[in-house]
Amino acid sequence: MSFPPPLSKEREAECFRKKALGDEDARQELILHNLRLVSHIVRKYYSSAKNQEDLISIGSIGLTKAVDSYKTTAGVRFATYAAKCIQNEILMFLRSQKKLSNEVSINETIDVDRDGNPLTYIDVIAAEDTADEDIDRITLSRRALRLVYTVLSERERRIIELRYGLNGKKPLTQREVAAMLNISRSYVSRIEKSALETLAEKMKK
Repeated sequence: MSFPPPLSKEREAECFRKKALGDEDARQELILHNLRLVSHIVRKYYSSAKNQEDLISIGSIGLTKAVDSYKTTAGVRFATYAAKCIQNEILMFLRSQKKLSNEVSINETIDVDRDGNPLTYIDVIAAEDTADEDIDRITLSRRALRLVYTVLSERERRIIELRYGLNGKKPLTQREVAAMLNISRSYVSRIEKSALETLAEKMKK
């Protein structure tokens, strides 16, 4: 599959300036010329996946979210920011494929890399791709993180914090969260699912 070449640093900055003024053509240019990044991530981390085309489609959604939410004043390269958004969109898709009744551990093997080494969710979340500096490994974007603390209930927020390791904490499994909060694992799963659906809906707006 052939993709347009990456934009120069100057052209990328110009497109973001135009997009901020409502220029849809500039927005589309940013998306189009970064599709190569989506393909690169899928090939690098999901080389053995049979549904690579589906993953590229899902990753493209993450790229679009990155273009729409990226702040040029954040001090982070767009490629770094976009890579995290793409990786997390794919991660959410893979998790959604799991039966809701099954516990999904952050350390669960989901694929193997080119060298045959196991690839886990935490590897995908924490992987750096042309990164100059770290971005919070489990947030879709700054906006998504902000929504966690503004639209979720106290219990939903607490479970998301524990499950995904917000604020620098170690991510916990549903079973570990259930034990900590003295509730059933299935209840943790229901609350987590509801919280993620709420965040996804808010991100669309």
